[in-house]
Amino acid sequence: MPKQTGLENMRVGILTGGGDCPGLNAAIRAVVKRGTAEHGMSVVGFRNGWEGVINGDAVPLTRDDVSGILVHGGTMLGTARCHPHKVKGGIEAVHQTVEDEKLDALICIGGDGTLKAASKVHDSGVPVVGIPKTIDNDVVGTDASIGFDTAVSIATEAIDRLHSTAESHNRVMVVELMGRHCGWIAVTAGIAGGADIILAPESPFDIETIGKKIRHRHRYKDFSIVAVAEGAVPAEGSEWNASDTLDEKGNPIAGQVGAQVTRAIERVTGFPSRLTVLGYVQRGGVPTAADRLLATRFGVAAIDAVATRNFGTFTALRGESIEMTEFSAMSGKTKYVPEELLRTAWSL
Repeated sequence: MPKQTGLENMRVGILTGGGDCPGLNAAIRAVVKRGTAEHGMSVVGFRNGWEGVINGDAVPLTRDDVSGILVHGGTMLGTARCHPHKVKGGIEAVHQTVEDEKLDALICIGGDGTLKAASKVHDSGVPVVGIPKTIDNDVVGTDASIGFDTAVSIATEAIDRLHSTAESHNRVMVVELMGRHCGWIAVTAGIAGGADIILAPESPFDIETIGKKIRHRHRYKDFSIVAVAEGAVPAEGSEWNASDTLDEKGNPIAGQVGAQVTRAIERVTGFPSRLTVLGYVQRGGVPTAADRLLATRFGVAAIDAVATRNFGTFTALRGESIEMTEFSAMSGKTKYVPEELLRTAWSL
């Protein structure tokens, strides 16, 4: 078990797991600066997520180390999709690293999968505090996660740019956006960017209905924009001749749904249609001001939770406030796009 000491001697580990996103460095910076200056703690970073904790791949982090990283995308610590409870001897290895590094706690920055792993590590006896990050915005318990605002801004700009090409060539422009199980990016960016059709996993589509809506629109506007989440699925019983768009694990294959929808629209409408797949572009680049602010607030709240030994919790945005919430509130759950927002998307 980690030692119990005064704040001035506390030693805290931090890691980023799962997919990268803009704002991770801002959270790391906040943890290090607040932890060292306000609480007199020492902070240790682990490379490549839980994989680094398992392997003991650690590096000390000082205020100088995090200087200037606020505006950088990605993560200075690197990341990997690794969960200790799914690795043989993984939990035991985490305990050994905590003992070897003389850690009092771990701060884990990640999405639903990484935070689920954090919950299991905490249940095994290691004090853990979580910070939610994911461009998919699907972590239950928080209004927003680090990276979502930047991804939506990038997607919205892409849709804005497609309007001019679509209008110039009298085409249907389909843009596929990330979102395997939830359509937060497609719905919010689609609404903000003025997409004419928005397809999300939460609302299965009928290609014939889509075709009718596009044909009706082209009576007065001879172009259309269609925003498609990569996890969008056809309605049961609908006319859909597309090939399988899922991999062997049941996850959507990037680019497949967009390609199939593009071909189907051209078939049912007769209008020339083209596809743009944004893919990893949505996860890269400079974080927006909103993501820098959220990440900084989450980082401060997380290290303060360590200081008060409020373990087994994660930072959550509720309205305008940051609240510490127990891991059990999000573990095994998914935050889907609400019906009201889906209705708004389809009614425009």
